[in-house]
Amino acid sequence: MIDIGSNLTHESFASDREEVIARAMNAGVVQQIVTGAELASSIEASILAAAQPAVLSSTAGVHPHHAAGFQPAQLAEFRRLLALPGTVAVGECGLDYHRNFSPHEAQRAAFAAQLELAAEVRKPVFLHQRDAHADFLAMLTEFAPRLCGGVAHCFTGGIGELEAYLALGLSVGVTGWICDERRGGALREAVPRIPLERLLLETDAPYLLPRDLLPQPRSRRNEPGNLPHIADAVARVRGEALSLVAAATTRNARRLFSLDDPAR
Repeated sequence: MIDIGSNLTHESFASDREEVIARAMNAGVVQQIVTGAELASSIEASILAAAQPAVLSSTAGVHPHHAAGFQPAQLAEFRRLLALPGTVAVGECGLDYHRNFSPHEAQRAAFAAQLELAAEVRKPVFLHQRDAHADFLAMLTEFAPRLCGGVAHCFTGGIGELEAYLALGLSVGVTGWICDERRGGALREAVPRIPLERLLLETDAPYLLPRDLLPQPRSRRNEPGNLPHIADAVARVRGEALSLVAAATTRNARRLFSLDDPAR
């Protein structure tokens, strides 16, 4: 399986990152895409990917939380990162009106710059949206004809949002949110509607630890090694075999992000 979204640059992995990667490999997670959230973490993610190219790839971009710190002068460095063979997508980029850590205008400006960059470098977009669907959809619709694909990362919405993203040609990333009995109802209704060839899996580690893990780990830190648990939940909701979901999502990730198969 491939975890398309792990935040291995997070400080919680600083002391045992190699052990985390090894546990994931032992669980069947053969590759991970390490998420960049602003310039510094994008650089760090690219360094991790370069050190273990058979196992790790990375993204480069500015999360909406960090949009206020984005400067157009940074685009040259993002272009450099995106020219590296291990940097496979632009982002994490998008809009987040839930926490509003950056002003909406700054978020939209940073998002537009990254959509333009993705069109220029011909890399897919790794997308974030929370409580900003209308603006997010309008901006994506404007750029969609020039983009070469993308994923609605950590999708938590319902059928209406799903259909809008599918109509734009996006793939859909599902996390352990599907395992949350409190908040995951809309997602569980939507997941069977995702075409198998558009489905992707991710942990968003260290965030979104599946609530139904048994036994519950002492730490609340999520790990990429929990991806098979998420895959099993997705397969059960869809009424499909785990082996089918695992094979299809792996194939989908390699196609969207142009990942090499390390087994070859």
